[in-house]
This record gives sequence, C-alpha cells and structure tokens, in this order.
Amino acid sequence: MTATVTLDDALANARRLLRDQPGPALAQARAIIDAAPTSAEAHRIAAQALRALGREGEAQAASLAAVSAAIHDPAMIDAALALAENRLPDAEAALRARLKADATDVAAIRMLAEVAGRIGRYGDAEKLLSRALELAPGFGAARANLATVFYKQNRYADAVETLNAVLEGDPDNPAHANLKAAALGRIGGYEEAITLYEALTRRFPAHAKLWMSYGHMLKTVGRQDDSIAAYRHALAADPGLGELWWSLANLKTIRFDAADRAAMEEALAAAEPESDARADDRLHLHFALGKAYGDAGEAEAAFRHYAAGNAIRAGQLGYDAAETRAIVDAAIATFTPAFFAARAGAGDPAPDPIFILGMPRAGSTLIEQILSCHSVIEGTMELPDIPALALGLGREVKGDGRHWIAALAEAAPEKLAEMGAAFLRRTAVQRKSGKPFYIDKLPNNWLYVPLIRLILPNARIIDARRHPLDCCWSNFRQHYAKGQAFSYGLADMGAYYRDYVRLMAHVDAVQPGTVHRVIHEALLADPEREVRALLAFLGQPFEAACLSFHANARAVRTASSEQVRRPINRDGVGQWRAYDAWLGPLRDALGPVLDAYPAVPPRFD
Repeated sequence: MTATVTLDDALANARRLLRDQPGPALAQARAIIDAAPTSAEAHRIAAQALRALGREGEAQAASLAAVSAAIHDPAMIDAALALAENRLPDAEAALRARLKADATDVAAIRMLAEVAGRIGRYGDAEKLLSRALELAPGFGAARANLATVFYKQNRYADAVETLNAVLEGDPDNPAHANLKAAALGRIGGYEEAITLYEALTRRFPAHAKLWMSYGHMLKTVGRQDDSIAAYRHALAADPGLGELWWSLANLKTIRFDAADRAAMEEALAAAEPESDARADDRLHLHFALGKAYGDAGEAEAAFRHYAAGNAIRAGQLGYDAAETRAIVDAAIATFTPAFFAARAGAGDPAPDPIFILGMPRAGSTLIEQILSCHSVIEGTMELPDIPALALGLGREVKGDGRHWIAALAEAAPEKLAEMGAAFLRRTAVQRKSGKPFYIDKLPNNWLYVPLIRLILPNARIIDARRHPLDCCWSNFRQHYAKGQAFSYGLADMGAYYRDYVRLMAHVDAVQPGTVHRVIHEALLADPEREVRALLAFLGQPFEAACLSFHANARAVRTASSEQVRRPINRDGVGQWRAYDAWLGPLRDALGPVLDAYPAVPPRFD
C-alpha cells in the first residue's frame, strides 16, 4: 500500500478483487497484512482467496491468523464485552451482522456458538463449531468448546474423543483434563478418570472443587474411605462450600458429629442470605444439616432445614406439575390397544436392553445391583438416551420436544425401528463386559414406557415401586445434581407419584404382561422369592450370586451407591413416620394412591 491509500480503501479493493480474481485479491490482502498485521479482515480475505485457489492448508492457517487478529477488532471487542456482561441479545445481533458481511469469520462463528450454548441451543452451537473447525481445524478453542457442547448433550464418548484431540495440542490444560475425567466417568472409564484426577489434585492441592470431583469418582467405584478423605481434604481448603458437606451427607452411611453440625451452621450463617450468589451453598448446607439433625433425632430441626433447601431449589427450577399431568393425559388418550396393534412388529427387535424404572429412591439401584450379578446381565447406569430420543423426535416433527407424543403418533414403522437402533447404538459405549443383556436404570423412563414398547418391543421393563410415603420422603431429603425438578415440593411430589402410578396402570391395561413390578417391601421381606420371579420374567435361570449382590465391586453412580454395598436391610422403611406432622400436602396430593398401595386405586379422580 502507498501512503495515499487508506486501509479501508485497500480492504475494499481486496474485497472487489475477491469476487473473480482470487490471485490479485490474495496479493492485495498480503500487502495489507504486511502494513497492518492485526487486520483480521485482511487475514480473512487471504483465507477466502486461498480457498478459491484450492490452497486449503494455507487457507486454514490464514483463518487461524484472523482469529488471533480479532482481539484488535473493535466490533469483536464489543461483542466479547456483551458476552462477558451476559447481554446475549446484543452479542448475537453484533455477531450475526458480522457473519452476514463475512460468513467465514471463524472467531465470530465460535462466539455465536457460545451465545447458542448459553441459552441451551446446543444443536445450533454444535453446527456452528463444526463449521468453524471446517474452516480452521487448528482452532483449539473451538474444538474445546465443541467438547463441552457434546458433554452438555450427554454425548460423553464424543466429548472424550474431542478432548483427546484438544489435549494433544494443549496437554497441560487442567480444564480440559478435568472435563475429560468427568466425561470418562459417564461412560464407565473410571480408572482412567481417577488417574486424571490424581494428577490434577497433585498439581492443585488446594482446589476444593477438583478434590470434590475426585471424591465423587472414588465413591462411584466403592472406595468410600478414600472418597471421604477427598471430601474432607476439600473442606479443609473451603469449609464454606456447601456441596462438599452435601457430598458427605449423600454417602448415606456417614453420621455427622456436633463439630460438623457447628461448622455447617457457621458456613450457612456466612452464606449471605440476601444474595443469590451463595444460593447453591445454602441449599446444599440445608440438605446436609437436615441429614445431620435427622441422625441426631431432632426431627423438627431436620425438617426445617430440608424444607428450606427444597424451597431454594424449587424456586430455581420452577417445576409445573400440570405439564407432567398433561403428558400423562396425552399418553393415556393416544396409546390405546388399537394403537399398539396397528404397530405390531415395528421397532428394533433386539432383546438386549432391560429397563428398570419408576420413582427415584424406589429401589431401582438395588434391583440393578442384584441383576448385574447374573452371568448374562450387565449393569450400566442411568442412561439419558430414551428421553433424548423422545424430545428429539418432538423437536424434529413438532418444533417442541414436549410434543413428542403427537410426533410419535405420526411416526412410520421404519422411524420406530430407526429410533430403536439409535438407542442401541448410542448406549453401546456403556457395554463393557460382552454380556448379552444390559440395564438402563433411569427411573424417569416410566414416562416413556409406551415409546420403549414401540421402538424396542423385545426389551424387558421392570417397574420398581416403593411405599409412597417412604419413597416421597426419601426424595424430599435428596438433592439431585440435576433433574428431578418435581422432588422439591411435597405436593408436587405426591402429584408426580400419582401420575406415575396412573400411567403404569394404563400400560398394564393396554399391554398386559409387558411390565414386571417389584414391590420394594416384598423384596426386602423375601429376597429369594422376588429375585426368582424377576429372573423368570427375564427368561433367565436363578443364580445364587444375585443374592450376594452387596459383594459386587461394580461401579455405582446413584445416590444409593453405598446402600447397595450392604446386605438387604430395612433401615429405610418407615423413616417418614418421624416427620408425619409435616406431610399433609404430600398425603393430599397422593390421594387414593396412598390408601390403595401396593394395589392401584380403581379411580384416580
């Protein structure tokens, strides 16, 4: 460029040349870069010209150079500031305008993907990041973002594969190693995850949340003493981190002493009651204190803390019981005997999956632990794939995941087979032993039993059912890492239990014999009889190892992990009785379901 030619003029000329003269456009762009190395637009023009000339490798390098130069671009600085201040509409508008002018701006593509991810549009974020990596495969930040998007979509194997590539280029990045360890834990790679956590905790010995994650993984594989030590180490670093106290409480086997209670009360008092910034610490501390006071026999104090923790979480989640009721109503109206008869023979014929479902805290982990001791049955974990398939169908056909029932009603037989095959394919990563059958024990799959019957007609379904008051009180005492939004209000929980019983009664009527029900109290009273009946339903011979389930060293990820490592006992029976004075809203919501248990009431209105 000569002194009389401005940068804007030179860029405008390069853009004009780019339309049909990529060679001269490239020369012009490089001249601009020589004079102004931080001109992101000049690097992008160079990348486009190189692509037009078929020089893809150089084009990718030019795209990466444009990313580095973008930090000097006022428009990108403004967009980044809007993102930092969570002004997402402003950031999205600025980035879309930028991409309208230049659709190959990989820095803008990555930032727009971040906007999409923050508002939960993970599919859009994935597409944007994939496009950024097409243009610039060496864009490590975009690849790391893509791994996070995979993780958020429960695609843990894809996240691990992507993180392997990220860590090749950035092997010492602790954030990437931490995410990989978490993803490995979701696909059964526990030992590799523990090795990663051990290395990370050596590098960051005072990082409380890292030690907490390490403790979670140790708990999963049954190393309870090591898990407790990790949690206690983390508490020494950050005694106000409420989630640590709840992690100890959530072991179910530990009893807090007076010093622990005093430390938790002190941490609660310091957690800024007027501020939302410490709401998560407060709710975790309330749940942990509920456990502590309950163990000490102080029911009123325990209930007060449980109620306070539940109220915080309920306010965060905003559960609407009417939505669950509407889904159950729609399912009952749609899935009639004629509906199933018209689709007989559809779906994938594989008999491999065994679904254990029902209410959370109803004994599903115990049943899984028993069955996983059988020579032909593998236990996995609570898999997210059935809800993901249902909601994905709703979005695909009706534009809204909540309308999956209407979408399913329109699905052709080949679509049902495709969805069944998709479940088998998505869950294959969880199968480690080569056993012919494997378990998905996501309790909430009860809502999708008609879908399971349609897409996997030869899969077996087990309904784990526990006394409504024991089950619901156990849920009220439980804080879940995610999901189970119904469980933070007594009335909401009673309504949810009632809807669950209502839908399962409908399934029994329209698909008789396809669901085997295990009554928790009956299993505790006569384990061998119930296990024999359960295995007969599965078409498998009785094996005595199933009665020694507590000796099974397999990893368990649920809140019942330590309980199922003990022989069958009745410790959890009747625990609601000490709190009966406060359970009126639960009783009212359960209605006739409570009086009829373990039978089903003839009417639900």
